[in-house]
Amino acid sequence: MKYLYRLYQIVVVLPLGLVITLLTALVVIVGCSVGSGHFWGYYPAHLWSRAILWLFLLPVKVEGREHLERSQSYVFVANHQGAFDIFLIYGYLNRNFKWMMKYQLGRIPVIGYACKKAHHILVDKRGPKKIKATYDAARETLQDGMSVTMFPEGARTFTGHMGFFRKGAFALADELQLPVVPMTINGSFNIMPRQRDFRFAIWHRLSLTIHAPIYPVGQGPDNVQATLHQAYDSVMSALAPEYQGYIENPDQ
Repeated sequence: MKYLYRLYQIVVVLPLGLVITLLTALVVIVGCSVGSGHFWGYYPAHLWSRAILWLFLLPVKVEGREHLERSQSYVFVANHQGAFDIFLIYGYLNRNFKWMMKYQLGRIPVIGYACKKAHHILVDKRGPKKIKATYDAARETLQDGMSVTMFPEGARTFTGHMGFFRKGAFALADELQLPVVPMTINGSFNIMPRQRDFRFAIWHRLSLTIHAPIYPVGQGPDNVQATLHQAYDSVMSALAPEYQGYIENPDQ
C-alpha cells in the first residue's frame, strides 16, 4: 500500500497539485489587484488548501469551531508540526485571516508575490525598523476587523514535540486587547516530518482542535505572560500522547 500511495503521488498529486497551486496564485494576484484583498486573499487559497488535502486523500477532523464568534477578531496561535499545517488551518479553520509568515517566503516566485498581494504579514527581523514595520502591519490588519494566525514557536518541530512560545503574538493581542485562540495540530508531523521535506508524504489523519478564546484580563507584561502560558498549556493538552512534553528546538 505504501508504494501504491507513492505512485499515486507521482502520477496524480504532483502534476495536479502544481497546476492548481499556480492557478490559485494567479487568481489571488489578479483578484487582489482588481478587487478586495480580504476576499481574494483568502477564499481561493482556502479552496486550494482543501483541494491539496483531498488530493493526498488525507482525512481531517476539526473540533471547537463553536468557540468562535462571527464578528470577533482573533489572534490565532498554533503549534508548528510540519508543512501540512498550512493546508489544515487555511482549509479547515473556516475563518478569514492573514498569516504572519517569514519574509523569506515572499521570495518564492509567483507564490510569494501572491502572498504580498493578499496582504499577508511578512515577519522581517533584520533590525528594529523592520520589526516595527511588521507589527505596524499586523496592527492595521487587526484594527480592520481581520484576524491573524501565527506559529509562536517560529519554526517547525524536529521531533513532533513543542518548543517554547515567543511572546510577539501575545504582546500584539495585549496591545489591541484582543482574545487569543490556541489551536492544536496533530498528524502533520507524521505526514511529512521536517527531516523529510520534499519527499513522499505518509498517509495519516489530520486533526485541528480549536480551544476556547483567552480574553485579556488586564494590559501589560503580566497579561502577556499569563496569556502565553495559558495558550501553551491549552495547545499542549490536546497533543497526541507521543508528542506530549517540551523538547528544545535548536532552530528557535
